[in-house]
This record gives sequence, structure tokens and C-alpha cells, in this order.
Amino acid sequence: MKKKKAIKIKNITISIPIFIVLVILALLVLVPVIWMTLSAFKPEKEIISWPPTFIPKSLTLENFVDVQDRINILRYMLNSIIYAGGTTLLAVVVNSMAGYAYAFYDFKGKTGLFLMTLATMMVPFQVIMVPLFLVVFKMGMYDSYWGLIIPRVAVAGSIFMMRAAFSGIPKELAEAARIDGLSEMGIFWRIMMPQVKPAAITLVILSINGSWNDLLWPMIVTSRTEMRTLANGLALFIGQNTIEYGAAFAGALISLLPMFILYMAGQKYFVEGMASAGLKG
Repeated sequence: MKKKKAIKIKNITISIPIFIVLVILALLVLVPVIWMTLSAFKPEKEIISWPPTFIPKSLTLENFVDVQDRINILRYMLNSIIYAGGTTLLAVVVNSMAGYAYAFYDFKGKTGLFLMTLATMMVPFQVIMVPLFLVVFKMGMYDSYWGLIIPRVAVAGSIFMMRAAFSGIPKELAEAARIDGLSEMGIFWRIMMPQVKPAAITLVILSINGSWNDLLWPMIVTSRTEMRTLANGLALFIGQNTIEYGAAFAGALISLLPMFILYMAGQKYFVEGMASAGLKG
């Protein structure tokens, strides 16, 4: 009994410092977000005043009004929704099918092709953005939604994650479905995809988040004002010599809220999906 009590005390003693460290790390991550949220409701003069104030002395919505007056935020949000939604829809289909093929089918050159796919993860986007732009331009997709969406669909990291998820499913399950007369597409959609639901939801969250916050690619492949995404529109508040802090904070908060809601809704599956990819990859 004394031994069990000693072990329990020892575990608590070890857990307390770990808990304190985790709380400190969480605060380091959350403080900038809290600062941004509170600053979105501060007057511009208070934001740039010294010494700075953490809690607003007076609350105002003028920053949000300024955002709407300066940019067509509803149009930019619609563009971001189309960009993120279209990219995610195609990404789930393409990357899941590729991961399934790598996990369940044997074909010539499979290993080499998979290694080549993974090798693309080491190539920075800045290296390929000019050739990618030329391809989009030559195909007549410049300044269009297709030009935004198609080049961002296939992602090596997502293929790797889905392959890892599918690898944990017994191949006998697919064989039994074939014996029952189910088609290959039926096996994939009706049998396999429900088995990797956490990984699929993780793919959805990562794809939406990446597209929603993407600044560089929409700037490259679009030129018309009406084709700007929300991230592009918010960048207008940060100039070479001046920064409109109030409007920038308000716009950032508007942009952050959908991603926060998305993550909170799917966090359980997100954690499961990332853990399964790490363990089975």
C-alpha cells in the first residue's frame, strides 16, 4: 500500500512541472491571438499608444466598419470560400485515391513513384511557382478559379497521410467485398473511406486552412480586383511605410473565426488522423 502511494506521489511530482511547462507554452501561443482579438475592438489611437494596453479602455466597432469601407470583404470572402472549397473537394478525392492505390495495389515502379512523390515535399513552392504560373497561363486558366484551384489539389504530404491511414486496413476486407461483387469504386467509397474518417477529416481541415490563408499563389495567378481572396484583401492594410493596425486586426479576426470554428468542430478527428498518420506511416 505504501509502495503504491509512493508511486502515486512520484507521478504527481513529475506531472506538475510538465503541466506548468505546457501551460506556459499554451500561453505563449494564445497571447498574440488574444492581443489581436482585443485590439480589433480598440480605437486606432489606443492601439499605437505607449505604454500599450492589453484590455481595451473603450470598445469600438469602427475597425470593422473601416474594413468594409476599404475593401469588398464579402466578395473576397466568397472567393476564398470557392478557392478553399473547390481545392478541398478535389484534394480529398485525388489524394485519397492516390493513397489508396499506394496502399492496396501492387504495380511496376510503385516504390520509386512513391519516393518521387515524397521527394516533392523537399522542393519549396517558390522554386516551382514560375513554371507553374507559365503552365496555368498557357492553359488559359490565368485569372480564373480553375487557375487557383487545380495546381493546389495534389499534395505529397496528404497522399502520404492517406496511404498511412489505408495501410492500417486489412486487405482481406477489400477481397471480401470483391467476392461479394462490389466494384473497385464501390469498395473505395463505401468500404474504405468510412474506415479512414479521421484521416479524411484531417485532410479536409488542412486543405481548407492552407487554401484559406494562402497569400502568395492567388497574388501570382490573379490580377483582377474581383478575383482577390480574403488574404490578399487584408494585405492592403499593410503598406510599405504605414500599417493600419485597427483594420488589419479586425480583418485578421474575421479571417480567423471560420478556421477556429472548423478546427473546434473537427479537432477530435484531427488529432486521431495526425496520430494514425504518424504511427502507420
